[in-house]
Amino acid sequence: SHLSALKDSELLYERGIYPQSSYIFRHALTREVVYNSILAARRKKLHLEIANAIEDINKDSLDEHYEALAGHYVGGDGYEKGAEYCRLVARKYAKAPSINDAIAYSEKRVACLERLPRSSDVEKQIIDARTALGMYYTYVAYMVEAWEAVKPVVELALKSDYKRRVSQIYTIMGAYYDWVKEDLSEALKYLREAIKIAEEIGDPLSIWAANHWIGHTLANNCEFEEALAHLERSLQINIAAKALWGIAIMKNCIADTVYNTWGKADMAYQVSSEGLQLAEESGDIHSKADAYTNHGVACWVKGFLDEGEACLLKGLDLGNRINFAALSVRANQYLGDIYFARAEYQKAQEYYGKGLSVAERLGVMPSGVSFFRVALARLKVMNNEKDVDLESLYVYANENKFKYMEGTFSRYVAEILLNIDDRHMPEAEEWVRKAIEADTRNRTRMYLGWDYALYAELLKRKGDLVGAKEKLDRAIEIYRECGADGWLKKAQQDLAAIE
Repeated sequence: SHLSALKDSELLYERGIYPQSSYIFRHALTREVVYNSILAARRKKLHLEIANAIEDINKDSLDEHYEALAGHYVGGDGYEKGAEYCRLVARKYAKAPSINDAIAYSEKRVACLERLPRSSDVEKQIIDARTALGMYYTYVAYMVEAWEAVKPVVELALKSDYKRRVSQIYTIMGAYYDWVKEDLSEALKYLREAIKIAEEIGDPLSIWAANHWIGHTLANNCEFEEALAHLERSLQINIAAKALWGIAIMKNCIADTVYNTWGKADMAYQVSSEGLQLAEESGDIHSKADAYTNHGVACWVKGFLDEGEACLLKGLDLGNRINFAALSVRANQYLGDIYFARAEYQKAQEYYGKGLSVAERLGVMPSGVSFFRVALARLKVMNNEKDVDLESLYVYANENKFKYMEGTFSRYVAEILLNIDDRHMPEAEEWVRKAIEADTRNRTRMYLGWDYALYAELLKRKGDLVGAKEKLDRAIEIYRECGADGWLKKAQQDLAAIE
């Protein structure tokens, strides 16, 4: 037979035992050459025949063949069935979860549906497909792509009063306005409406997504109690669904978004430890990347720099493997912070630089991009490079749109001014006072501790040792209250050195 001849010539090999055997090309290149030698029309016909045969032979186990069926129906221009199998593959990968694969198949699904003649049923499927694609994009914080996915169907979903999808589209729009446009009032408007609709129809996925993203938005605005209530609602939905990886992600989200920013270092460390344990149990790389990164941040806030470094490096590695860019930005930022705190300035520069480049590519949080630029300027000054454009730093600090970053921008500018030369000391003092005012107002307690520690350093350099001790005492009090053991110990050592 032809198959035997091909096998003897070592172009194919047989897998399995006859009659259950299958034949595989030994080299992908051989397969490519053979495939490309078949005329296009014949190729399409073969794809459809193969797809129909797979369906006939595997009626009782179709779920094991979704990818193959999707590939053959799409390859044969069988767009209706191709779209359906792409949907099933995407859903399987979303549950796994393997979000990048879910995105890839959702894009194929959209492409298939948009090649079909328009009918009300096809339009409804297009709304479904584009909204599902947008939701998958938000899972990995690709907010620009999420908005691009749903933009063509917003009017269609509203016109047909398709509530479930309208809620999810509003969630995507809210996240887009928060992360990309940095427009808090627009973000909250869409997210509150998304929650209202989701609760009205009782759809768990929509309730989870809207509560999750409004939690982020409110925490960025330092409305911690309300943020926590929404994130807890999302956590409860994952608990009810017994979704281990989802529970892990929500615990880490609560630890980082609320407790770390609020300065509750003990709570952040405890809850992110639980999240990390659950992520390990789930075995899922997405939640493990998230858990190691967020626990690393909690370690930094606690002052456990060695543990933080190890977790962040692991989170960064796992996140890079699945192309989770937003997580990469975060891990790089806090690794930069850890190395800066240890005066390992070359390493700090490397990680801040990587964080900046990924953030620019991602196209989200312009204030976050500015933050990296200020952090890199702070490094330059510590390396005795004095060619820093101070005016641009003032602009970055003044144009920041997120309350939780307000004090940090001012503290970094103060630190730059303090270390650039003695002439800028009065300005440095002005900026450190601005940092203290902002972090007091925004209740970002850990940042306030760091503000007072910097103020103590400034007063020490001025020769005001009494003032320096007073500010360090204030920092110590805050670190103790936050449960930031490592920072507490460092401040106590600094105080002893003055005395």
